[in-house]
Amino acid sequence: MISPDADFKQRTLDSFAKQPAMATLGVTVESVEAGRVVLALAHCADLTQQHGFLHAGMVATALDSACGYAAFTLMPAGAGVLTIEFKINLLAPARGPLLRCEGVVTKAGRTISVVDGQAYQFAPGSSERKLVATMTATIMTVTGRDDVRH
Repeated sequence: MISPDADFKQRTLDSFAKQPAMATLGVTVESVEAGRVVLALAHCADLTQQHGFLHAGMVATALDSACGYAAFTLMPAGAGVLTIEFKINLLAPARGPLLRCEGVVTKAGRTISVVDGQAYQFAPGSSERKLVATMTATIMTVTGRDDVRH
């Protein structure tokens, strides 16, 4: 596995803070480790579909970011991160009250990384969790572009 630089955690937190989409959805960072990121998404009525479950698009968005940032932790300083593609399996309705989205790097490369993600729902303070979605994402390291916002 690629070794992260000394500032990977702060770079990841700084980049995440620049994402208006994550702020709009109320997604927060739970943990950042080399090759692993966990994000949290609270159930919110504004993010649900017609049956009251978190919309699949919201689940996919949060899980995509967890996967992208997991790859980002292993990228060199100054690089940007972009998702090339992902495959999501929605296994159960996302009822909440809290969704934990975890991305873990399976294979880190200089340009392309593969990351696996899992989304679990659980109640705060409870050890009981339910797997609601899995994702495999292909993530690209972007360098040498002035328009990359990290």
